[in-house]
Amino acid sequence: MAATRREVAEAAGVSVRTVSNVVNGFDHVAPATRERVLRVIHELEYQPSELARSLKVGRSGLIGLMLPELDTAYFAELTRAFVEGGAERGLTVVVDQTDGDRERELALLRRTAGGSLFDALALSPLALRAEDLEALAAGPLVFLGEDEFPGYDKVMIDNFLAAREAVEHLLGQGRRRIAAIGAERSHRAASSQRLEGYRAAIRAHADLGLPEIVEYVEGFRRPEGAAAMRRLLDSGERFDAIFCFSDALALGALRTLHDAGVSVPDQVAVVGWDDIEDGRFSIPSLTTVSPDKQWLAETTLDRIVRRLAGEKLEPEVLLGPHRLVVRESAPSADDGSRASGAGAPPSSAR
Repeated sequence: MAATRREVAEAAGVSVRTVSNVVNGFDHVAPATRERVLRVIHELEYQPSELARSLKVGRSGLIGLMLPELDTAYFAELTRAFVEGGAERGLTVVVDQTDGDRERELALLRRTAGGSLFDALALSPLALRAEDLEALAAGPLVFLGEDEFPGYDKVMIDNFLAAREAVEHLLGQGRRRIAAIGAERSHRAASSQRLEGYRAAIRAHADLGLPEIVEYVEGFRRPEGAAAMRRLLDSGERFDAIFCFSDALALGALRTLHDAGVSVPDQVAVVGWDDIEDGRFSIPSLTTVSPDKQWLAETTLDRIVRRLAGEKLEPEVLLGPHRLVVRESAPSADDGSRASGAGAPPSSAR
């Protein structure tokens, strides 16, 4: 198998971007470093991608990554995957934040359509509508997420299925009063699909008489999760598990449960969504739905590269892999980490 640019970088002890700079003949590389990289390229018989190199002819070599926010861990980790994947393809990924504002999303699209900035865009819009694209002759666009944009590629995971699997995991532990934190009254596609997956799991066990307990939020951040958890505790509603629509919400909920003296997972199990690094180091560590962020980035970039190279591709919805990562906050039933019938938080917690 031919060597990859990443393997060349590791063997030469440099970054993937440095290898790209050497391959593309950029001047700002120290002579000794350039010589070392070229020697490794020769030793590993590395063949630079002619496809990626050809994209530079008459193009900026810049790929825009448009995200609603950059200060959340999920988007930060996704950005890293895009930047590294772009470097491997000889492309530079430039990130812009829109705050989910429609005018900012439109402005970036218009600049791209005018040919003044990016060769292509990967975008995760919150306010953009399908009709906004009708008047724009933009370059290749690939959408990240669940909203519908007919005629364009969309890269996502199956939110409905993943949510249902998360709730089924909690039911398999013997949890019978499972609350969902993360529904949004704005009916964003991601939260709506996760809510439907939650409800489908509940309905599939109608014989158990399971209640639907749904707490709405304004966004997927830690303070929202903490406040939603506080409202649940104060409401008097009995629950023995929480399914949160993001890890940030789950981490906020965990803090409120800790402050209230509620034991996780003995009294309440908690499942999040995103598999961000923070969840691996929380106490207890967070069980979570893990979307394959590397796959999302690689698939998006490959789609862009192929379109820029002139391939005539039909628009597709590309579903990526996900898995449930089981950790301490909601262990498997056979872990013995939860006493049977632990039930709701004690009244003293409310």
